Amino acid sequence: MGLRAREQGTRNMSEFTHLHLHTTYSLLDGAIRIPKLVDRLAGAGMSACAMTDHGNLFGAVEFYKAMKRNGMKPIIGCEGYVAPKGRKDRSKRLSYHMVFLAENQTGYRNLMYLVSMGYKEGFYYNPRVDKELLRKHSEGIIATSACLGGELAQLILAGRIDEAREAAREYKSIFAPGRYFLEIQENKLPEQQRVNEVLLDFSKELDIPLVATNDSHYLQEEDAEAHDVLLCIQTRKKITDEDRLKHPHSVYYVRTPEEIAQLFSYAPEAVANTMRIAEMCNVELSLNKDVYLPEFPVPSGETVESYLRKQAREGLDARLRDLPYRVDREAYRKRLERELEVIVSMGFSGYFLIVADFIQFAKRHQIPVGPGRGSGAGSLVAYALRITDLDPIRYNLIFERFLNPERVSMPDFDVDFCMYRRGEVIDYVKRKYGPDHVCGIIAMSTLKAKGVIRDVARAMGFSVSEGDRIARLIPEPKMQGQNVSIAQALEEEPRLREEMARNPQVRKLIEYAQALEGLNRHAGCHAAGIVISDVPIWERVPIYRMNDGTIVTQFDKNMAEEVGLVKFDFLGLTTLTIIDTAVRLINRHRKEPIDISKIPIDDPKVYELISSGDTDGIFQLETSGLTDLMKKLKPS
Repeated sequence: MGLRAREQGTRNMSEFTHLHLHTTYSLLDGAIRIPKLVDRLAGAGMSACAMTDHGNLFGAVEFYKAMKRNGMKPIIGCEGYVAPKGRKDRSKRLSYHMVFLAENQTGYRNLMYLVSMGYKEGFYYNPRVDKELLRKHSEGIIATSACLGGELAQLILAGRIDEAREAAREYKSIFAPGRYFLEIQENKLPEQQRVNEVLLDFSKELDIPLVATNDSHYLQEEDAEAHDVLLCIQTRKKITDEDRLKHPHSVYYVRTPEEIAQLFSYAPEAVANTMRIAEMCNVELSLNKDVYLPEFPVPSGETVESYLRKQAREGLDARLRDLPYRVDREAYRKRLERELEVIVSMGFSGYFLIVADFIQFAKRHQIPVGPGRGSGAGSLVAYALRITDLDPIRYNLIFERFLNPERVSMPDFDVDFCMYRRGEVIDYVKRKYGPDHVCGIIAMSTLKAKGVIRDVARAMGFSVSEGDRIARLIPEPKMQGQNVSIAQALEEEPRLREEMARNPQVRKLIEYAQALEGLNRHAGCHAAGIVISDVPIWERVPIYRMNDGTIVTQFDKNMAEEVGLVKFDFLGLTTLTIIDTAVRLINRHRKEPIDISKIPIDDPKVYELISSGDTDGIFQLETSGLTDLMKKLKPS
């Protein structure tokens, strides 16, 4: 290779940015894992990349951190859906694709709002926005006409060129000057070639810049087959079905700048514009810096700090009056003041008041509440506020395990409620702080070893029983809560290796399953977590609408906490419901009612029962591991 060619190749290595790319957060459609994406970009010499998952920002924080950690620029975006007749129209299942990229902080806030309203107001098969919303929230956003699913492409393919031209003009007027681009792709589809030709003409005629993209859905070209299986899993089709969603060409991978330069040699400005857009986009996320709590209402003349001190001191006095045993009251008061100093200095006064308030609501309405567990039971302030019902000094519980100024982290009370009435407490919190300030937290389910084998087997045409038989060859985990990967299973289970050696189809099944293992499968709701924000949730994190209409954050609990939201655990506990039901039934036939909070906790017969291992149905002692441990430990 000559010097000039080498220089040209070197230059190409940094002269393209992927601006249309789907990660595993495009559920059952994107097959790109973020850590591997970063490695691929680095290997190809690219310094920036956009993430544009379908209608969501699920992975924004993970993507941002991974890119920043490796010295690359993250461009936060999504491929949204635009409803032609308005986001609230439900007359027809129709929406057009459009790519949105956040240019700056204002753009990021607007993108969060658009994505959130797509679910909150516009959801109909897809989370849809409309041109009305775009006009109001286009500041700081760069948009492209997207793929063949975009409005311009659909009108062009329908032969409605004049309407496509007018749509392009309208979008150009919606976004700030130079912030709307006509997107061209090279995917070997004749439809795409037709669209490209018209868009090239529109670009000159309407003075709208072009941008080249690859609409990447998987990492390497050889991943196309596994991705095809993923689409079958999504659509519940078989590989052999003719009438199904399928990409006929293996082109939707993360191409190198050199490949892109060759593909778009007829439109070098479209490639150059990817770098121009990358330079324009500069969003900085504030992570692990701020904490956003709602303002807790306090009496006139009080601050949250002074009110917390007052409530805690009065609460401790009440506790000390009721104690059935003698204590050093001065020691209790000194411990309380020491804890208060730490809580106030760390800015968590409001947090304690918020938790105490909803727990007192539950108790006033006879909703069973747990006595406290986890490190939060080590706080005397929590005991004084009746967040917990365990005296931490009597049981030598350490406050610093819960809150330590040398290890700054959010306090986290695990609060247990009756499973049937937990919702009443959440409804109270929504009434107090506003329904738009409170919501659940998303939890991603992934394609785990056994599940992905069953899914792939179904897509390949295996019978349900045969797929299940192969999946059962994955060994059970040695510890509850752990997962055995397919790679581990191949090491530990000779029968699985034998099946692969004997049957080429099973080998293919396992290869596909390994390629897809760990990808996100669907979005669920965290079992207990709730966030309460100082402003409408979508001003802090984007929101998502579950199938049952429940609103949750688009960021999982870790990501939500990193951007400053506080997770409150409202656990629905069956044990509390059983105890409450049992007490009510018992008290029907007693003159003196039993008070479950006053029964002794040092009854020898209880510890004999625990030591025997006969603990089925007892919270946290019913698993096989803990049952065996109690038999060996023999607590007394």
